[in-house]
Amino acid sequence: MSKAFIRELVNSARRHRIDYDTFIESAKIARKTLGLARPLRRRHLPQLLTDEELRRFYTGIDRASNIQHQIMLRLLFFAGIRVSELTRIEVGDVDLSASKIFIDDGKGHKDRFVLFPDTFRLTLQTYIRSVPGRTQQRYLFESSRKTHYSTRQVQRIVKEYGAVAEISKRVHPHLFRHALLTWLTANGLTDAQIQVISGHSSKASLEVYQHLSLKDTAPAYQEAMKKLGV
Repeated sequence: MSKAFIRELVNSARRHRIDYDTFIESAKIARKTLGLARPLRRRHLPQLLTDEELRRFYTGIDRASNIQHQIMLRLLFFAGIRVSELTRIEVGDVDLSASKIFIDDGKGHKDRFVLFPDTFRLTLQTYIRSVPGRTQQRYLFESSRKTHYSTRQVQRIVKEYGAVAEISKRVHPHLFRHALLTWLTANGLTDAQIQVISGHSSKASLEVYQHLSLKDTAPAYQEAMKKLGV
């Protein structure tokens, strides 16, 4: 595929005001329709943030005094969700009593529930109740245009706070998903429990995974999250 073709494709998307999420989804459909396969890529281990870098990152957010950013970026980490899933959470998807959130049409078009710490429940409840016009608000996190954030906007916000925290690594939203799953693994959660939380599927532990529910996983998750310092 030539650089000129890619340039023209991007320019066409801009002319027609196609947002990032729609462009990515259209590319997936086109690839499937044409029977195109992605070239195999070497898999690299994700670069992780240290505990100290995580604390600096969230300290920088707290000092900025942007309540929405405080809640949104902590939830990104606590729930271990993808940025596209975070941006589309609706207020009605949050179950405060059970400390869980419904993820509608996640990766692979799979619906699932994710957990958040019990200690975060009051903070999230206060945020929801304090949002101006919350009865009319559809999405949990909305921009000034009263629509959900784009993945690009969240990526930019995360990058800016990473710079404030003086983190030399490339800081992006998916880094926090890796950080949570690594933390839970280090604190003794099994592969099957990690699958329930992350939404991953694995043939190696599929039989166990099929018989393990979110309810069974929640106590181990909550115990591990009590040890976090962010």
